Amino acid sequence: MRILLLGHGGQVGWECRRTLAPLGEVVTADYPEVDFAQPEGLPALVERVRPEVIVNAAAYTAVDRAESEPETARRVNALAPGVLAQSARRLRAALVHISTDYVFDGRKGAPYTEKDIPNPLSVYGQTKWEGEQAVQEAGGAYLILRTSWVYSLRRESFVSKVLEWSRQKDVLRVVDDQVAGPTWARMLAQAISVVLAQSLASGDAFGWLEERRGVYHLAGKGWCSRYQWACEILRLDPHREQQRVREILPARTAEFPTPAVRPLFSALEMGKFERTFGLTLPLWSQALEMAMEGERA
Repeated sequence: MRILLLGHGGQVGWECRRTLAPLGEVVTADYPEVDFAQPEGLPALVERVRPEVIVNAAAYTAVDRAESEPETARRVNALAPGVLAQSARRLRAALVHISTDYVFDGRKGAPYTEKDIPNPLSVYGQTKWEGEQAVQEAGGAYLILRTSWVYSLRRESFVSKVLEWSRQKDVLRVVDDQVAGPTWARMLAQAISVVLAQSLASGDAFGWLEERRGVYHLAGKGWCSRYQWACEILRLDPHREQQRVREILPARTAEFPTPAVRPLFSALEMGKFERTFGLTLPLWSQALEMAMEGERA
């Protein structure tokens, strides 16, 4: 299987580069060698590589900056996925595209299913939703995987920021009214790789994935607030002796105004993915402990 991995320098892309390797040849591309803000150049790349599967882990993820750069965010998050989906279908290649819980407004008060109608609150969320629609309109064999609060110990993330703050401040204040399921990038990459391995074993990867095409929710199981998450990060810190922080306090989102509005409750229900592929990610707290153990080793 030849796989074109886009965005290999990001949190999920870096992990996918490792987990996809056993499946065949992995061709990687990322900015600046590929400018996703110029999606008209993507068909030539796809045609040159001629992959059987495209994994699109590239995205404009600067949520607040997107408010002042909406056109750039739209080209990367909305137009580029549509171009990739069209190119993939022409070559009879499958597309795995990663999306976000930020397509929802967070007002449901319960975990979102794939049947819930998106209502983004930010430019980032809106452009990711437009990207989902563009992929679906192109048709073919595609999997759109909505995930949430992705983190990695190898790239900047909420986890790395909390660890950094804990070494700089005596008191931390973290919002406790934003709730979702933290997702370890490695677990997400492993799940993608297992699904593609299943498609490869079928003998017709494109046909197998086309039968199962659609939107799926895939994130750390369960949910927590950012405050609860931060508390667990500090508790599991493999180098707690380096912590300066003495107290961590809950706060409200309104106390920390940002250009982009975040959904307050965007936990995702993963039943559809589990039933279709027979896979489930571990509890977010268990995955965090495994991630931290890896740093301790």
